[in-house]
Amino acid sequence: MKVGKKYAESVKLYEHAKQYEVAEAVKLVLDTAKAKFDETIELHVRLGVDPRQADQQVRGVLVLPNGTGKTKRVLVIAKGEKADQALAAGAEYVGAEEMVQRIQKENWFDFDVVITTPDMMGVVGRIGRILGPKGLMPNPKAGTVTPDVARAVTEVKAGKVEYRLDKTAIIHCPIGKKSFGEQKITENLVALLDAIIKAKPAAAKGQYLKSVTLSSTMGPGVKVAYVKI
Repeated sequence: MKVGKKYAESVKLYEHAKQYEVAEAVKLVLDTAKAKFDETIELHVRLGVDPRQADQQVRGVLVLPNGTGKTKRVLVIAKGEKADQALAAGAEYVGAEEMVQRIQKENWFDFDVVITTPDMMGVVGRIGRILGPKGLMPNPKAGTVTPDVARAVTEVKAGKVEYRLDKTAIIHCPIGKKSFGEQKITENLVALLDAIIKAKPAAAKGQYLKSVTLSSTMGPGVKVAYVKI
């Protein structure tokens, strides 16, 4: 596979097979993020679980200490007082059936997160087949189906991320931007890794953390040394 000049230069800065301590790994990833835009830094964690088994799922939400560096546009589907609270908390779009119809008829998706109250799930369910494949369907486990919509909006704006297994038993999650610098990226990395470790399913057998890799949008992956559990 042909790679760009900057990527090739970045690969020369480190040993591909080596596992680096957290501080050194973070520094390497930031040093190899050479794009002209503010690259996103991502953590990739491969777990020793079977994602096909319901009792071995790993999923949760976390407000990163320093946020993600991305401003998320929030749609809240609610009525009455809850709608007013969502607006006051900073949601970009608030409404009820009319929002669902807009998504259905206009193919409207100018938002990144959908939050709703439990009583509106019947209405939101009408567009489940549209929201689901895009990863936008509200879910109680993700904190996006809740009576406290104001808090949910505030957490999203503060940098809440959802981590979950993919089909290959890997969690991919953004932990900030290159411009954050070493300290903030390190704090976010440690917080997310701690949350994933605490979320270990009781049914998981053998080694839980298989590998931990840090990368930027355009840069190579750097292996992170971790405690084998």
